[in-house]
Amino acid sequence: MNFKNIVFVILFITVQFGVSQSKITGKVLDSNNSPITGASVIITDKSQERKGTSSDLEGNFSLQVSEAGTYNLQITFVGFESYKREINIINDKDTVIGEIVLKESAELLQSVEIVGRKRQDYNSDYSFSATKVAIKNKELPQSVATVTKELMDDKVAFQLSDAVKGISSVTPVSMYNHFNIRGITQNEEGQVINGMRTRQHYFLQPLTQNIERVEVVKGPSSVTFASADPGGTVNMVTKKPLAENRKEVTFGVGSFNTIRGGLDFTGPLNEEKTLLYRVNAAVQQAKSFRDLVQNDALLISPSFSYLPNDKTSVNVEMIYSNSSGNLDRGQPVYDQVDGEYDLFSTPTSTNIAASNDFNNTNELLITTSFSHRFTDKIQLNAKYMKQTWNEDLQEHRANGFISDVDGNTISNLVRFRYAERKQSWNTDNITAFLTFDLNFGKYDSKFVVGYDLHRFDKVIGSGINQARGYLKDNDGNSITEMYGDIEILSPAAGYFDLTNPSNIIRNTNAYNLSSGAITPQLLQTHGAYIQNVTKIEDFTLLFSLRNEWFTDDYNYASTEGSVSKFTALIPRVGLSYEINDKLNVYGTYLEGFQPHAYTTGLMPSVANYFWNDSRLSILSTYKPLTSSLEEIGVKGKFLNGKINASIAAFRIRQKNILLINADATSDIGIEINQRGEDRSQGIEFDVNGNLLNNLQVSVSGSYVDAEIVKSDDPSLIGQRTEATPRWSGNLWAKYDFKRTSFLPGVSLGMGVQYSGDKLGWYDRDLVLPDYTVVEAAVYYKPSKSNLEFTLKLNNLFDTTYWTGALNNTRLFPGAPQNFMLTTSYKF
Repeated sequence: MNFKNIVFVILFITVQFGVSQSKITGKVLDSNNSPITGASVIITDKSQERKGTSSDLEGNFSLQVSEAGTYNLQITFVGFESYKREINIINDKDTVIGEIVLKESAELLQSVEIVGRKRQDYNSDYSFSATKVAIKNKELPQSVATVTKELMDDKVAFQLSDAVKGISSVTPVSMYNHFNIRGITQNEEGQVINGMRTRQHYFLQPLTQNIERVEVVKGPSSVTFASADPGGTVNMVTKKPLAENRKEVTFGVGSFNTIRGGLDFTGPLNEEKTLLYRVNAAVQQAKSFRDLVQNDALLISPSFSYLPNDKTSVNVEMIYSNSSGNLDRGQPVYDQVDGEYDLFSTPTSTNIAASNDFNNTNELLITTSFSHRFTDKIQLNAKYMKQTWNEDLQEHRANGFISDVDGNTISNLVRFRYAERKQSWNTDNITAFLTFDLNFGKYDSKFVVGYDLHRFDKVIGSGINQARGYLKDNDGNSITEMYGDIEILSPAAGYFDLTNPSNIIRNTNAYNLSSGAITPQLLQTHGAYIQNVTKIEDFTLLFSLRNEWFTDDYNYASTEGSVSKFTALIPRVGLSYEINDKLNVYGTYLEGFQPHAYTTGLMPSVANYFWNDSRLSILSTYKPLTSSLEEIGVKGKFLNGKINASIAAFRIRQKNILLINADATSDIGIEINQRGEDRSQGIEFDVNGNLLNNLQVSVSGSYVDAEIVKSDDPSLIGQRTEATPRWSGNLWAKYDFKRTSFLPGVSLGMGVQYSGDKLGWYDRDLVLPDYTVVEAAVYYKPSKSNLEFTLKLNNLFDTTYWTGALNNTRLFPGAPQNFMLTTSYKF
């Protein structure tokens, strides 16, 4: 051995003996002493150098350190509180931490949601909306599907419709904020935010930048939300402040001249972490594949939480939203030829709007939430929300097809209806309830008694100018004009020629407008309720009873106004049984109640009928829409809680559905009636979570059999209901390549959405074909960087499809192939 090699060996041995090789070991468990797989274990030295690993299938972890000294150890896992401690490492001596039991996140202990959710995956373990207080989804005897902000981010779901399309039994009815849930189309106008009903038209999609999760509470939920749709309620839960600093900014560009930006900042404002803040903001400028459509939006949402002690907490939140653009009423196609519609007779981009049409809305919400625990057993929770909403609209929309002088329809001439509308709505929501945590030996019970108020005021000063129908001379005779060699009736606001489309600036000064006030109306709902959740060994029993008082004060500013009142007693009972720590089975029965003053806003032909003052005054005299739900299901948590899965079978009945039918004997050509009963039944499943540490999935599917059970028209009995696909399914998966792979920092996403065929909502002769749409995404996060780039490709194979339709003048096509490129930075 030469001298150089001897020196090398000596130096090598010296280095080995000079470097300490101490090992840190431990085991991570939950409160049931079950191992937690995949917990993040990180140690940090005095120079802030970090080293980490993950717990294995048995919960064990092991880390090697090369220097003696003091280290900070932190262990985190989704759904649990972080574990932190300081450890001292001695040279050449192993440190055995032993068993570390992580506590469930304090989010589950809140009665009202004051502090935000810490989990950062596709799962949400709890819900506040279904019972007003926190309850684990696994123990809740009702189906609640959740889309978390992480899933929304991965799918680049900037609007609500993009977020909910992956939930079982939820399909779009239009391109608006409007869905069919479990075979029943939504009738209730407005959004539910943090469990409280707001009121606004549904045309423009709400942005999701400030949304923590979207929950769909399946079935009629009047016991919780007062007036609620029988199929289900979409509840948007906003982001709440966190006690740890997180900041993120996002920028995006995409097809149709889309530009977006957003930010999400949160953290403590003082050292004691008793004052927390969160600020979300978003801006969008976007056109569309649809002609002449603009959709610009601005969202600003600050939120502050004050937690002076472990008994009292306060949250104040503001949401300001401004939207401007055009109101897209959908694609018209030619009228029937030989009883058939040709959906391809016009391009899906066709829009009959004029260049000088616009739709501007602004909305302001302020919510104050308060919680105080008097004792360990008694807690008061209260919340107040104030909302103002304003609309300024000018639009040209379809009003049927032009007729010639002999009454024949000209199938390519869409008759315009023109409107100028300004209106303002104010909404007040109050909820207050006491919770009593009771223990009777083996029985644990949470008893709730409370009161709700919802006050919806269509304020004085709103009005509309409009032109519709055909022109007549002073003697009441029809005025005609020539279209080629065909003599047609002259429309009051012109027409749109599908064979020669032209979106021009239209001279609205030439219209003979009629002016009218939008009648002020005050709708009030009071509710008093009791609820009890009792846990008896492996059983969880949920019982609720609510008494509802509804008042419709129509034209309250006039001596010619009218007042209508209804009262309803609404029960709910559910039972869940825990087979083991992974599986629960449950059954539930509940009822719903909707006065028709709330149901007509999204039903175009009914709403048009009741727009007339003399008819609107009698709207609340019709029997309210009532509904019931019977449901059984299984819920489970698998792979040490990394997968949440559920399957449910349901039957929903709704009665007293308000409809408008043609009636030649009537002086106005139509009549109003109430269809006796619709029945919707089916089966659905949802699966969310991590199949592997680097593979997240969201899968759902449903079969819905919805039919008309009772009707004045015998030919409809046994027929399928409108706007409902029998089969639908969704798949989303995201795979992260490991740092040691050949694609470090790269992730791939893939999604598939299927919807069966469906009938038009107001034209049963219009059948929309089934469709399958594929989407894909590529993500890249450079090593040791807080940047992430996302390229999302929607409608990968450029499928032509329609999400819904009202009739053949208002079809709602899906977007063709398009992309979105986003860049996010966390700091």
